[in-house]
Amino acid sequence: MADFTHPLERWLYGGALAGLIGGAWAALGLLGASAYAPYFSHAVAEGAGPAALGSRAALFVVGWEIMSVAMMLPSSLPLVTVFRTIAPRSSLLVPLIAGYLSTWGLFGLAALLADAGLHTVFDLFPTLQARSDLIAPGLLLTAGLFQFSPLKHSCLTQCRSPVGFVMRHWRGGRHVPQAFSLGVRHGIFCVGCCWALMLLMLGVGGIHLGWMLALGAIMFVEKAVSWGRWVTAPAGGMLTLWGLALFLKVPGMPRPF
Repeated sequence: MADFTHPLERWLYGGALAGLIGGAWAALGLLGASAYAPYFSHAVAEGAGPAALGSRAALFVVGWEIMSVAMMLPSSLPLVTVFRTIAPRSSLLVPLIAGYLSTWGLFGLAALLADAGLHTVFDLFPTLQARSDLIAPGLLLTAGLFQFSPLKHSCLTQCRSPVGFVMRHWRGGRHVPQAFSLGVRHGIFCVGCCWALMLLMLGVGGIHLGWMLALGAIMFVEKAVSWGRWVTAPAGGMLTLWGLALFLKVPGMPRPF
């Protein structure tokens, strides 16, 4: 086990993670301002044939993974740090983080395919196309009401106890597969508590740094800050009220996307 108390070790660890997360934010800023931005939107699948859908979906997942590094990895730093203190070697952080991000990548791909299917259904039924204005309030209501669900709180409990989580699921042995598996397990609980908020990013339709900062801050505080439990309900209330106001067409209410 490396000496995590050594100042150089701490600087290398902190610098590597700061570089990874900061680099993700910088990459998203550059991509959002470039001509390639549409390729990282859910609209990338619209009108794509079977041959093009695979490559377009791959591009979207790349962007989604970068967004996961920027938004979701900071909220999982407590678990990464706990694992770092007990891991036999520092390099095991790589499969741990890879397992975590692979879970978010699969969720992003599933959300993209579901969105493509939804657009296909809308195209087949003109009456549904006329009610496409309900998508935004529907997503807001889903994200807001999910904040109060038992599943949300159950998954948050797992995410807020990094020491207990690592002790329950780390068995040693084959270190690389075990580290990857631990990352996947943590990713599943992370998706379980944050999927509805991340669907809002899909609704935005691309790289939007404002939405990313706002939602990333909510999820970070919920999972990684001691008083984060006091944020979950107010955030859910605001999103629910916003969705209801749009559904009821309250005058002057801004649309999120």
